[in-house]
Amino acid sequence: MALAPIIKNFKIETEKIVVDAKVGSSGAGYEPSRAVHHSEHYSIVRPYKPVGHRHTAEIEQELNNLSEAKVSVSMSAHAVNMVRGILITCHIFLKESVKPVDIWRVYRNFYTGEPFIRLIRDKRGIFRYPDPKLVVGTNFCDIGFEIDTHISRIVTLSAVDNLIKGAAGTAVQNMNIIYGFDEDEGLKNIGLHPL
Repeated sequence: MALAPIIKNFKIETEKIVVDAKVGSSGAGYEPSRAVHHSEHYSIVRPYKPVGHRHTAEIEQELNNLSEAKVSVSMSAHAVNMVRGILITCHIFLKESVKPVDIWRVYRNFYTGEPFIRLIRDKRGIFRYPDPKLVVGTNFCDIGFEIDTHISRIVTLSAVDNLIKGAAGTAVQNMNIIYGFDEDEGLKNIGLHPL
């Protein structure tokens, strides 16, 4: 979700998009395995799919719908010491000069009216970037970014609860739309971590 507005609105190196996902143990599915057993999963940052991730084709398909040039994505995934949540860091290399205000404008315009997208823009503090801890138990996708002027790169960050936004919450959201309910009906949870 963090990539779409950038792909659609800026001139970028469409064949050099890097997606790095940090995934909690629930992202491994419900099949028991040693890799997701607590004693093995505790205190880890373990690469489990550095290349050839199964979601790469899906990401490319959706981004190619927004881009005039062919989009290629290189995706890596790491298991981390959390149960729920995904933190996705994307690296997009620019072909033009872009200011933060331009990117914020693009995000606001792209996601206007979307009740479950939150743009994170804090200047300081431990939660100045999207953090899975703040979206666990919600249907929100938190999005933020930084610009690396040294090499003309945008680094986007997004966080979701894979069990809500990535699964059940999206199903409820779609059902609400299909049956004419308010889109956020039953999905107004504030999250499990107090701020």
